[in-house]
Amino acid sequence: MIRIPTWPIVLVAVSLPAVGGAAISAQDKYAVQVPDGLAFSEFRGYENWQVIAVSQTGDLLVLILGNPEMIAAYQAGVPGNGKPFPDGVKMAKIHRNAKKSAEAPAPTIVPDTLHDIDSW
Repeated sequence: MIRIPTWPIVLVAVSLPAVGGAAISAQDKYAVQVPDGLAFSEFRGYENWQVIAVSQTGDLLVLILGNPEMIAAYQAGVPGNGKPFPDGVKMAKIHRNAKKSAEAPAPTIVPDTLHDIDSW
C-alpha cells in the first residue's frame, strides 16, 4: 500500500475554499463577516492574492495571503533589507476550524467553518 503524505491534501483543501470563496456564492461573498470582526469586503480582491503560508495552530488551519504589493515587497527583500514595507501592502490571515475528513482513506485534517479573519 502506498502512503500519500497528507500535507499536500491539506494545502489544497485549505487554499481552495479560503481563496476561491467556493462555499460562498459570487454575489454575496463580500457580505461575509466574522462576528465582531473583519469582513471580506475589507480586503476586496483577495481571490487573486498569492499564498504566503499555510499552517495548523491547535484546532485551526491558517492561510496567509498577500496582495501583489506585499509579494513585490517580499521579492525586493523587505524587511530583511532594512527598508520599510511600502504603502498599499496588505495581508490577510484566514483561520478555519479543522476537522477530520470522513471521506479520506487516511486520517486527514480538512478545513471546516470560518473561525476568524485578520488583516493588516
